[in-house]
Amino acid sequence: MATRLAVIVPTLNEGGRIRGALELLAPLRTHGHQVIVVDGGSNDATVELAAPLCDLVLKTPAGRALQMNAGARAADADVLVFLHADTRLPPRAEALIADALQTHAWGRFDVQIDGRHPLLRVIAGAMNFRSRLTGIATGDQAIFVRRDAFPAFPEIALMEDIAFSRAMKRVGRPACLRQRVSTSGRRWESRGVVRTIFLMWRLRLLYALGVAPQRLARQYADQR
Repeated sequence: MATRLAVIVPTLNEGGRIRGALELLAPLRTHGHQVIVVDGGSNDATVELAAPLCDLVLKTPAGRALQMNAGARAADADVLVFLHADTRLPPRAEALIADALQTHAWGRFDVQIDGRHPLLRVIAGAMNFRSRLTGIATGDQAIFVRRDAFPAFPEIALMEDIAFSRAMKRVGRPACLRQRVSTSGRRWESRGVVRTIFLMWRLRLLYALGVAPQRLARQYADQR
């Protein structure tokens, strides 16, 4: 196998979906790739359900960036793939990633958001267009990076994917793959789609203006 992947899945109380997520990654393990789950202190059965379906389970304090960095340190692979528990890779993901990293240090997929609300398709299209235009990737897009180019995620409370993208853009622009990962629309639908759109726009604007991520994380939590 020329290029070995480590798929790193940060979790927190994902007991209802972690089994299905990891079962979909079983073919990658069969092909010699690694799957690492990094749990941030779940109080449900996430860890117990994940253990037989992955190569390694790590436990860390909560914090997506901290969890992903812990997984990266433990990985034994050429390429790191950061995958949310509610996001699914497209067919042939391993070949697509390997091909992209022949000419790029990092990249991401386009995304589709699964759900019934008609605006979710519009939101996904806007995310993909904005990402292609700016070179900024979000966690929902399954960021992947060559291990030798990985600088670690800034361990901040929110917007770690944006901060990481900014750091990686100094290395080079991302490979923006048009094949799509699918991610759950639960976050959008549970809060209200339009409300969530405006919340995310506001948080991104405040972050761009220099508001501390810890303060933004409190605002995000207050809107749940």
